[in-house]
Amino acid sequence: MKRPDYFNSWISGWDWGIRIALFLILLSALTQFGMFALTQNYMVAYLGAQPEDVTYALLLTNAGIISILPVQFRFQRYFKTRSYLLVNITLSICLNLLCLHCDNLYLFFILRFLQGILVANTAACLLIIIFSHISTEKSLAVGSAVFYGTILSNTVIVGLVAAFVVTTWDWKFTYYYSILFQLMALLITLLIFKPVNAIKKYPLHQIDWPGFVIFSFSASAFAYLMIYGSKYYWFSDERIQMAGFMACMGLCLFLYRQQIIKRPLIHLSIFRSGNVIIGLCLLAIYYGSKDSINLIYNYAGNTLKWSTLQVMTLGCFNVVGIIVFMTISTQLMVRNRSSIRLMLFTGFTMMVFYHLWVYFLLTPDLAFTDLIFPVFLQGASSGLLFMPIVIFVLSSAPANTGITGLVVAAYARFTAALISVPGFYNLQLYFNQFFKEGFLKHLTSETQQTVTRIATYRQHFESKGFSTEQASALAMTTISQNLSQQSQLITNRAIFLLLAILLGITGLLVLAVPSISKTYLHWNKKMFTPPDR
Repeated sequence: MKRPDYFNSWISGWDWGIRIALFLILLSALTQFGMFALTQNYMVAYLGAQPEDVTYALLLTNAGIISILPVQFRFQRYFKTRSYLLVNITLSICLNLLCLHCDNLYLFFILRFLQGILVANTAACLLIIIFSHISTEKSLAVGSAVFYGTILSNTVIVGLVAAFVVTTWDWKFTYYYSILFQLMALLITLLIFKPVNAIKKYPLHQIDWPGFVIFSFSASAFAYLMIYGSKYYWFSDERIQMAGFMACMGLCLFLYRQQIIKRPLIHLSIFRSGNVIIGLCLLAIYYGSKDSINLIYNYAGNTLKWSTLQVMTLGCFNVVGIIVFMTISTQLMVRNRSSIRLMLFTGFTMMVFYHLWVYFLLTPDLAFTDLIFPVFLQGASSGLLFMPIVIFVLSSAPANTGITGLVVAAYARFTAALISVPGFYNLQLYFNQFFKEGFLKHLTSETQQTVTRIATYRQHFESKGFSTEQASALAMTTISQNLSQQSQLITNRAIFLLLAILLGITGLLVLAVPSISKTYLHWNKKMFTPPDR
């Protein structure tokens, strides 16, 4: 079968030029995540929002992505590729302009959801182009490595620019730079793609638009439930009750509809495969534990008082680990199909070492060099784990399910993110309170060490010119700050130890479950190059 010819003649023979152009267009779409994540504190001040509102806005973008994803693949088989990309990038620029001047929180939520739809349209379109441009035998492994590697590392890459911008100019300049980047992507699209690519159109009839709407509301309600649940004491609040009802009813209606219609958005038969279920569980565990890297970034920013630029520079070592080991894992999968179980076990073992390393490392005062290796190790384990798990899920899906494997993998990512946000929050809340109460038992007037420390702080402030009463108040404030800092550090250590135990159990199960080593790939010849003889 002849491969689609997307590119103009002047660049069609220049492989590296095509790769760089596609990477830049993809990165311009994914900046919607990185830029917003780095400027969320400024958005709190500008919109008068709470931190939960900003997190919800961020996850609404994910809800938009997973809602439109199964529909998007139908769009791409109907519209001309260049026109399709131009329209999506142009609409993304318009939405950025609207976000820039939006001062209503609820309107901002809607704009973020719509941005997710456009990000999915652009990114998924480029994913298909990447697949078609790489040789058939390697397309799934190599194409997925490029695509998902960009997703995993884009926040840090974009964050370096955003960190420089927000420390130099007003935070709104991050939007200006993002729009400028999108205009460059618009120009690249005009230059490299043919106006017509001679692909046979697939009619846009019987698209399950009601299913799309039901799933969109259900995903948004589920996100609201998980983000705001802790704040409003879960189901004791009517808003959480309503969100839970909408999420459950929406999910039931969506699944029922996918079961009865002729052309569903996803094929539910994919869940009959035991390997798919195992792969999705591994993917959820990986995503949930991967987010512990944010505890290190928060520790560096809040406890060590590093600037955003320093934190993002540290994150570069994480990106290096992802790129290097994702390249290694891709090459191993291309050359040796039977290595998947060994890679999964190695990846989870490395993740255990990373969590244990941080558990023993955390103190109130660390140098930049102290955190380089554990952050790199986290990236290395992510690079070694992510591709094998995704390929395992996709290859285990029945042949008649089409792109459902990609879609349910995205669903797993969204669900894991929603669980990890309140999960980490509640774990920190519980452990922080537990350790703080333990400390307070020893902070009494009868404890000699406490009395000595308060006296030392009082003398220090008196030597700075404060009165006795002021010095005493400042001494108690300092003791309280030290207490909070130590409680948070031990809380972080407890979470890292807990995750290390969970990941260790998962790694042992990977060795114990024989089905992982017997993948029964239905794309056996299309996915990988046969090993060299």
